[in-house]
Amino acid sequence: MKVLVAYASRHGATEGIAERIAEALQRTGHKVDVERAENVDDVDSYDAFVIGAAAYMFHWLKEASQFVRRHRELLVSRPVWLFSSGPIGTDTVDKEGRDVLEVTRPREFAELERSVRPRDMRVFFGAFYPEAPPIGIAERVMAMTPARKAMPAGDFRDWAAIEAWAASIAQELSAVPRPAATAR
Repeated sequence: MKVLVAYASRHGATEGIAERIAEALQRTGHKVDVERAENVDDVDSYDAFVIGAAAYMFHWLKEASQFVRRHRELLVSRPVWLFSSGPIGTDTVDKEGRDVLEVTRPREFAELERSVRPRDMRVFFGAFYPEAPPIGIAERVMAMTPARKAMPAGDFRDWAAIEAWAASIAQELSAVPRPAATAR
């Protein structure tokens, strides 16, 4: 199968997740392209899609949301998986005892679930490096607050969880017949 892994990443952590997913799919014999969501115009030649974005303040980066909305008509007819990265730190539950990955689901996931019916949606831990220059007004404002100093710094991506999810996608793809329009 020909798969597009499209992503939106501000500082590179989500891009790294997208690349790791693509590598795992390639190892199982799939042809995979990895592209920034905002750089993709033609999606007709792909049999399946994995789309991911960083989430900030409970929202997926707009480039990924716009990609899904722009290509919704085609995506609804193909296998789609969505992922998000964002929560940082090592705590798996919050102060109220809730699963951190569940409560940090981007708000857009509910809409995207209804509109493109993805096979799965996942949230992965991200990375935060305080020395990275802020991008956008929200990050610049946050950089000036004491809360930024309290944020855990480092790379919290769970590569084993990412690899396992990619393996489950590869297994599903192996069982999916190619759409007739793109069979080669």
